[in-house]
Amino acid sequence: MRVEVLASVMNQSIDRIVEEMNLSSDAVIINQCDSLGYEERKKAEGRIRFYSFPERGIGRSRNEAILRARGDICLFSDEDIVYEPGYAEKIVKEFERNPKAHMILFHIQVEEERRTYQITERKRVRWYNCGRYGAVSFAVKRESLLCSGVTFSLLFGGGARYSAGEDSLFLKEFMKKGFLVYTAPVTIGRERERESTWFSGYHQKFFYDRGVLYHFLYGRLALGMALRFLLAHKGTLCRETSLKQAFAWMREGIRDAKAQ
Repeated sequence: MRVEVLASVMNQSIDRIVEEMNLSSDAVIINQCDSLGYEERKKAEGRIRFYSFPERGIGRSRNEAILRARGDICLFSDEDIVYEPGYAEKIVKEFERNPKAHMILFHIQVEEERRTYQITERKRVRWYNCGRYGAVSFAVKRESLLCSGVTFSLLFGGGARYSAGEDSLFLKEFMKKGFLVYTAPVTIGRERERESTWFSGYHQKFFYDRGVLYHFLYGRLALGMALRFLLAHKGTLCRETSLKQAFAWMREGIRDAKAQ
């Protein structure tokens, strides 16, 4: 099996991003910039295909990458991920260990203030905990992905109306189609510190947008799951605002999404 990284980047060059991300496999890189273009690099470790588009939005760029993917296993990524040597081999080994898995979520080291969950064991992912994982941990069999017909939402994520959640919705829809998702406590890379394109603190918009997301993720259980989320992470989320206020903002988002 061949691993292919599907990366979404902004205003990058092919040589710079390959070096910064420490890529050593095939890759499809979607560069959000102000022009159209295509470049390619062939290396001993793999083939890098670099597409430039003027359109913006993380969901849109991830979908563009899916359309161009050719690898057996697709690994979603962002420009701030730095991969460990041998990451592709680790991924292949884990799929060989668990052949019934259609998708496996791997551990990415994340800076403390943005971390809400760590992958510490091998287990199956269920609908009630799919909201905790980021897309940069997703490694999925391309054949399963194409058969599912699932794509990333254009309403959620960087450059979209709502600040985050496209990864959670993608995971939920993939599992809803009957595909099996598992976690693996295997570290394949780390998140390089940089200014986020969507995260600017735990303020009103963060909690409101999270409420909108929870409506689409959990339906009638959204309020209960929102409270569960806040209680589980109040030490991180509620340093600058009260839990009561954060819950009120999430409730407002749930209500407005329900009314749409």
